[in-house]
Amino acid sequence: MTIKEILNKTEHRPWEMPSENWQFYQEWNDAIFLHWEVDYDELRKYVPAALEIDLFEGKPWVSLVAFSMEKVRPRNLPYFSAISNFDEINIRTYIKSENKTGVYFLSIEGGKKLSCKVAKGFSGLPYRHSVISRTEYQYQSFNKEFNDNFEIEFKLGDVINKKTKLDKWLTERYSLFQDVNDSINVFEVHHAEWPIREIEIVRLEVNYPRFQNLLKNGPKKIHYSEGVQVVSWDKQKRENGS
Repeated sequence: MTIKEILNKTEHRPWEMPSENWQFYQEWNDAIFLHWEVDYDELRKYVPAALEIDLFEGKPWVSLVAFSMEKVRPRNLPYFSAISNFDEINIRTYIKSENKTGVYFLSIEGGKKLSCKVAKGFSGLPYRHSVISRTEYQYQSFNKEFNDNFEIEFKLGDVINKKTKLDKWLTERYSLFQDVNDSINVFEVHHAEWPIREIEIVRLEVNYPRFQNLLKNGPKKIHYSEGVQVVSWDKQKRENGS
């Protein structure tokens, strides 16, 4: 799909795209989504007070998303595979702010040190390096600093043609809010609607000691997607607490 075609697909968006030119292109490919319904009071400890936790039927959710970030590049420049292509794991929750629904990262890891440094420098997002490897049906990561460990082996199932409200609530998010020092950085993104399919877990280990009260008892819902092509805009900064 061309970027023009991506920009013309807007019927699935909950609000209009920014009027300014997009600034970055990237692909989020071969994505594994693991979703947990969590305790509100426990989750509140990790989310800035300036951000309202979004709820689905009265309950908050946290997701672990493991995928391959590819072809990351600024507008009008080519991508450089040594930096632009890397595996990523983020742990995110769902929030509301400024009349928009989006995501907030509790954790974000990349499989290449240089890519993490560049991504953190450009975006301000809290990237850190973890040792990550993947094959077609396996994904593994380990972070020595935090003793984080993630391993999954899976089988792919059928394409989900009729998504539930929860399917869309968990996947269709077009903004990101992240605290940096005394500010909240706001990012707008756009992509076609996520194509999703069923996934069967053969083996799973999720061990993030800091989030042990959130990521427990196995995920309540799981998805897989071949991926989406994404454009994003420059971050907007506002005061934390406004």
